[in-house]
Amino acid sequence: MQFADVVRSRRMTRAFSDKPVDQGVLSSLVDLASRAPSAGKTQGWHLVVLQGADVARFWDDTLPADRRATFRFQQLLNAPVIALPFADPEAYVERYSLPDKKQTGLGSGADAWPTPYWAVDTSFAVMTLLHAAHDLGLGALFFAVFNGENELRSRLGVPEHLQLLGAIAIGWPLAEEPAAGASAQRQRRKPNEIIHHSKW
Repeated sequence: MQFADVVRSRRMTRAFSDKPVDQGVLSSLVDLASRAPSAGKTQGWHLVVLQGADVARFWDDTLPADRRATFRFQQLLNAPVIALPFADPEAYVERYSLPDKKQTGLGSGADAWPTPYWAVDTSFAVMTLLHAAHDLGLGALFFAVFNGENELRSRLGVPEHLQLLGAIAIGWPLAEEPAAGASAQRQRRKPNEIIHHSKW
């Protein structure tokens, strides 16, 4: 697909088959995501990739069994891959302590950053990965981890300073998606509603 077609046709996928995703395909997605913009080329993000029994344990941590029967998107649970993007603030503080960046003052600590570029850069990488997955015919869904993060982090041994942005379900989409939620009915803003020329 042309890039514009990828962007215009990409949707969040909430219904997957349980067909596995080849490791080479996953590596290709991450390689493309690694080329997203990165402040100081810090590349301070990590991706914990869960497959097989680890996916089931992820859902045990984040969607308890007593809530699962009423969960609207049952076929989301079929996704064979759950990827967890973590941003690393310490990597940015360390990078901006080096001689070529020291004059910025951003190496003094995470609280010196007016914008948390670790979250920005990780978000860039996630968006690149979502587009790359769609271009290969895969489905993907980025979603928040509202429950069970402490249990999840403890079980996976994730360092405390890393910031979890959410989770990405990746797999082969089913032809029939569940009905879209209310948010999907909202109109997309037009460019002239977004652009402010010269002043607000």
